[in-house]
This record gives sequence, structure tokens and C-alpha cells, in this order.
Amino acid sequence: MQTTGLMIGHFEPFHLGQMRSILHASGQVQTLHVIITPHPAPNPNYPVTLQDKARWLQLACANLPFIQIHTSDEITLPVHDRFDTAHIDIHKSNAKLKHLFSALPITEEQATDAVLFVAENHPLAQASQYTDLYLPIASTPLQPNFNSFDIAQNPIAHWDKIHPEARYNYTRTVAIVGGESSGKTTLLHKLANYYGASYALEMGRLYVNTDLGGSEIGLQYSDYAPITLDHAEAVRMAKYRAPAPVTLVDTDFVTTQAFCEEYEGRTHPFVSACIDEFRFDHTLFLANNTPWVADGMRSLGNTDARERFEARLSEIFARHQIEPYRISSPDYDERYQQAIAYIDSHVYHR
Repeated sequence: MQTTGLMIGHFEPFHLGQMRSILHASGQVQTLHVIITPHPAPNPNYPVTLQDKARWLQLACANLPFIQIHTSDEITLPVHDRFDTAHIDIHKSNAKLKHLFSALPITEEQATDAVLFVAENHPLAQASQYTDLYLPIASTPLQPNFNSFDIAQNPIAHWDKIHPEARYNYTRTVAIVGGESSGKTTLLHKLANYYGASYALEMGRLYVNTDLGGSEIGLQYSDYAPITLDHAEAVRMAKYRAPAPVTLVDTDFVTTQAFCEEYEGRTHPFVSACIDEFRFDHTLFLANNTPWVADGMRSLGNTDARERFEARLSEIFARHQIEPYRISSPDYDERYQQAIAYIDSHVYHR
């Protein structure tokens, strides 16, 4: 067994095939250093940072201390996932390898017994052509069921191949909003079952039960910030290791702001900041034209109040440059079918 191993890749998105290659390489050396680089042609629909990718690998390898994760701001070696047109300049590659290697936390002794890991179909694995490379080459077996190029081009179509720690950045959030008794929560549960998706529930309702004793009689202006914070945390947890490409959210921060303005007569600046900072990918806006169902916590049941609240929501959306997808049919099943059609088209692209 050699002392030190080096593996370089863009890991975007980080998938199970790459993890298996890392595990194979780590079994051949005492310490494996994985260096994450920028993607040469990132998918514009899924912007991620080096820090995002470092977090994925750090979490995946948290209990494997013999694997150490690093980042580099430069593309250090050819990282093509299809190598038929790849060209390698040995002199430039050696210079970059030396630069990378010198920055690693390794001793001189460890440096003398080091190896660079690449996939067995990588051009550098052709030892007869690249005998002057700075580090000796070791290869990892191909993972034929994991094509990094295809996964990067269409992560949603290859959802089961994406490592669970990376799914947070690839699941798309869909918020379901509307006035009281517009069927938001029922629609959310139907969609969650349809897609096998995780979800975040309406936090205002939960907050009333947990912090106010089950009644809105004690609700005041100071409660809207913790409601918003709790909602943001619920969304974060729903997205973490998301089981599906879509994550559903019952109501949004716009709705919280609308209730604040309705009940308190003023806009909450913290809620406004959260509307802009925690943007959802898609918003389904249900018209407030379904039958009113009193559940003991709803108070905006007459026609004027429902219309006023819907108009308030529309105004706040416009204020924050959010364009929701409006579902206006009063029929519950038609709403459900419209929501499925929208998510299939805009999230699953089918």
C-alpha cells in the first residue's frame, strides 16, 4: 500500500459512481486527498459553488478520516467525461500538479510515495504515452452505470444516481400559496404522495399550536419573525437529502407577510428580507374560490375578506418581482391535475 493518493475532479453533481471511485482509491493508499475543481462547462440551470461541492464530499466522507477534501480555483487537469477529443500538455499538467501537490498538508516522506488516481479510460492512464508525468498513475475501475457527462447535463433524469448529500442543490422547491381554505395543504399532501417528495408544512399554523396555545388571540407583530425563521428551517430540512427532484412547501414568506399586513397593518422588514433571500423555484397560486371550511383558526371567510387577501398576495408578489403560476379552477381535482402538469413540465421537463 502506498502512502499518499491524489484524485482530482469537478464532482458536479457529485454522484454515487464518483463516490465508489473514491472508495476504491482510498483502499489503495493510507491517505487519499480529493481535490475539487470548477466544472469546465457548468449546467446554468443548477448553479453550485466550490464550497457547495466541498460540503457534499465533506459530509459524505465525514466518518472516513483517511479521505481528505480540498478545493482549487483552477481547472488543474483535463476533467472531460468523454476523453476521445482530450489533449494533454504534459509540461502544463506537471506544473499544475506540482503546484497542487505543494499545497497539500503532507510530509516530504509522504510526497515521495504518492500516486495520482484517474479512471482507467482517462488519457493519463495510458502510461506508455505519459511516462514523464510528475506523479505515477493508478487507475480506478470504470463505473459503467454512471456517466458523469449525462448526469451533469440532466440531473433530474438521473436523480437516483446523485449522491444524497448533493441532492439539496438539485431538488426544486414548489410553494403552494393562496388564501385561507383554498386547499393548499390538501394539494400539498396529494402532490407529495404522487411524486414521493418531501415537504415543509405551513409554519404559522404550527406556531400557533406550539407557541400560542392553539389560538391566534395572542398573535402579535413580534411573532412574524420567528414564524418566518421556523419556516425557512423547515424548508431547509425538507430539501436535505431530498427523495425527489421536487420539494413542496405549504405557503411561503409572501403569505406570512400578507397576514402581517392584514392583521398588524404594517409590513415586516425581516419577512421582506426573507422573501428576497429565500426564493422558491416555483410558486403555485391557488385562487380563493373554493368552498369556505371553518376549522377554528380561519378568520377571513367572507367574500370581501377572501378577495382582499388574494389581492394583497398579488400585490406583494409584484412588489418582490415574483411571478406565480395561477390555478383558478374551483374544482379540486382540476387544480391537482394542473399542478401535476406544471411540475412535470417545469421541474421534470417532460
